[in-house]
Amino acid sequence: MFGVILSAVIGLGWAAGAPQQGVIAEGAKVRKLADGFLFTEGPAVDAAGNVFFTDQPNDRIMKWSTDGRLSTFMQPSGRANGLYFDRNGNLLACADERNQLWSIDPSGKVTVLVKDYQGKLLNGPNDLWIAPDEGVYFTDPLYWRPYWDRGPMEQDGQHVYYLSPDRKRLVRVADDLRQPNGIIGTPDGRTLYVADIGARKTYAYQIESDGTLSNKRLFCELGSDGMTLDAEGNVYLTGKGVTVFDRTGRQIDHVDVDQPWTANVCFGGKDRSTLFITAGTGFYAVQTRVRGAF
Repeated sequence: MFGVILSAVIGLGWAAGAPQQGVIAEGAKVRKLADGFLFTEGPAVDAAGNVFFTDQPNDRIMKWSTDGRLSTFMQPSGRANGLYFDRNGNLLACADERNQLWSIDPSGKVTVLVKDYQGKLLNGPNDLWIAPDEGVYFTDPLYWRPYWDRGPMEQDGQHVYYLSPDRKRLVRVADDLRQPNGIIGTPDGRTLYVADIGARKTYAYQIESDGTLSNKRLFCELGSDGMTLDAEGNVYLTGKGVTVFDRTGRQIDHVDVDQPWTANVCFGGKDRSTLFITAGTGFYAVQTRVRGAF
């Protein structure tokens, strides 16, 4: 979230017993893979394990391949922020330049999935997660951008939205948060975590069959910019480094990152046991003892 500083699951262990203490592999250290960016965000892993991330102020999407090569996937990129791959290999992007949600195919062709809500501009889609049924949840906080050519805020608040799998129905599913930002759901499609960075809290919701949310509960007393999950059900929150909570909301680990702000995280690599971290001007990774949930 560029703006904070500036203004089959059981097989992976999801249904296993109590998680172990700590998530970092023994002796592993955080490594800087690349730097020289302005503000990194939105890491997302494709089916092969390659990690894509955004350099938001430079309006580009980068690719870190499984063999350790960095390249530019797309520039300009609609000021893309949060990213997530669908099952067909399309990269969905929170395209901040015009407050839209995009689908980008492997060749770079763009399809606009969402351009407004009830005829009014969104604040600026920020982060997203795609459910097992291909429904899309995304957060819509307001972080004013100097490159915008638009009037004042048109929505009546900062909310969470759901786009149906057929991409025809957009509904507001959470409207009682101060400033929703990071978002992630469980692989079984039953629970959605949403970070209210403005209130410095993270909540868990039950996902209903029609995509709506119910049974909101406080997960932990910490907000987050970006989020991910591992196969044990641990939740990774970002901000000052990466803070890890087990599924009960108990903190079990913290990963220090040598940047003023850590924006987002995802698991990647061929075996999904490397945690990739976007933080400030750099792109980082650390080996974990667990695999990612996705």
